[in-house]
Amino acid sequence: MASKILSPIYRWYEWKLERDVKKGRMPEHIGIIMDGNRRLAERFGLLPWKGHKLGAEKVEEVLEWCLELGIKNTTAYAFSTENFNRPKEEVEHLFDLFVEYFNKIADDERIHKNKTRVRAIGRIERFPKRVRDAIKNAEEKTKDYNNMVLNFAVAYGGRQEVLDAVKKIALDISKGKLDINSINEDIISQNLYTNGLPDPDLIIRTSGEERISGFLLWQSAYSEFYFCESFWPGFRKIDFLRAIRTFQQRKRRFGR
Repeated sequence: MASKILSPIYRWYEWKLERDVKKGRMPEHIGIIMDGNRRLAERFGLLPWKGHKLGAEKVEEVLEWCLELGIKNTTAYAFSTENFNRPKEEVEHLFDLFVEYFNKIADDERIHKNKTRVRAIGRIERFPKRVRDAIKNAEEKTKDYNNMVLNFAVAYGGRQEVLDAVKKIALDISKGKLDINSINEDIISQNLYTNGLPDPDLIIRTSGEERISGFLLWQSAYSEFYFCESFWPGFRKIDFLRAIRTFQQRKRRFGR
């Protein structure tokens, strides 16, 4: 009986929240730290990779929400460099999930209808060939799209990203392509994995943890943060809308 009463109330609240949010300014770029897959699986007595599977399905929902709100750029933190140290069986299942997901998204009619470019950022070379091939498939089939960008941070570490950028800049200096006195913030940004994208306006983290775990360290200098209690697979549309509403209510001064 309670669920029958609450369901219409929930739908009405979601509708009202979405209507209000659409009246405000939208973030141009959202970063999402998708946390809590394993803990949700453990809570329901499932194997860890079952939680990751549910998490992958949630990404598709969130992409739909971004489309509805006109949010152009999304970066999802899917696999860190530290995640390679997880139990071998879990990591292998994650690799299989990446293969399945990237090949699926490469042919997803919603991706092509909305001209969404799919990108993977991180140390992609660390993945086995089957994962690299699936990533390449998705990137190649969407490389000419520019209506939306969906980034997956995989084999990603924020410090590693900055380190790689420094190495590229140092190489250009050694080859005489760049003068050391010309290095500025723009030069560093151009050498990051996210080159060509605006910095994230809003970063959402699920599962109740309140840290960024190395996610977009350079780019998030002036991002707004929203921490949500829901585990990632249980992330609801009202959670997403509340995050956008919170962003809209904040005054962004950028240090001024």
